[in-house]
Amino acid sequence: MRRGAMALALPLVFALAGCSRVPEATVEAPAPRPEAVMDFHALYSANCQACHGANGHGGPAMELGNPEYQALVDDATLRKWISGGMPGTEMPAFAQSAGGMLTDTQIGAIIAGMRKEWAKPNAFGGATPPAYAQDQAGDVKRGQATYQARCASCHQNSAREQVTSVVYLSLVSDQALRTIIVAGRVDIGQPDWRLATGKGVAGPLSGQDVTDIATYLGSLRNPAAVSAAPIPNPAGR
Repeated sequence: MRRGAMALALPLVFALAGCSRVPEATVEAPAPRPEAVMDFHALYSANCQACHGANGHGGPAMELGNPEYQALVDDATLRKWISGGMPGTEMPAFAQSAGGMLTDTQIGAIIAGMRKEWAKPNAFGGATPPAYAQDQAGDVKRGQATYQARCASCHQNSAREQVTSVVYLSLVSDQALRTIIVAGRVDIGQPDWRLATGKGVAGPLSGQDVTDIATYLGSLRNPAAVSAAPIPNPAGR
């Protein structure tokens, strides 16, 4: 009986001993501190995508994924806008030195990532675009006439009519207007300064044309500054 009792007790002892072992806890690696994140996709998704769209397309703000935009703007200008924001728009400052959340190194990672993902060689196909920044004075009346002759036939369409809306213009700077006129926005069908010249348009816009149109559109933020003269309908309308 004694031997049989021992035989029955031993498995119970081993079972109890096994129950006393505490499983080892799985220790997860701590999440990186925000300033340690250097992956372009993570930085872009967290800081840029809401306004500029997934993969740089389809957002309410500038189409960063447009190769022509990437060819038009230099690194110093990109850093300036990302770091300090763009006056006259909803673009805030992202640099820590300006009250934002990103380090200078992270801003550099965003710029390098955009170049790698979206820049293309010979984005303008050998053509020379108007300058990125305004380099001459603009004329409101001349810009109004050029807009009517070269742009209104598309922008009077209900899908694009907001370009002359005071509400829209209150959210976009003169520089942003100029950039869109020059580089276009492929994601919404907005052509670049060459304005789809194969469709009966008489040649690309000149640098002065771009300046005058941007000046005219900017003036619409203050309707009193625009000529009250009747605006003729574009040819063919």
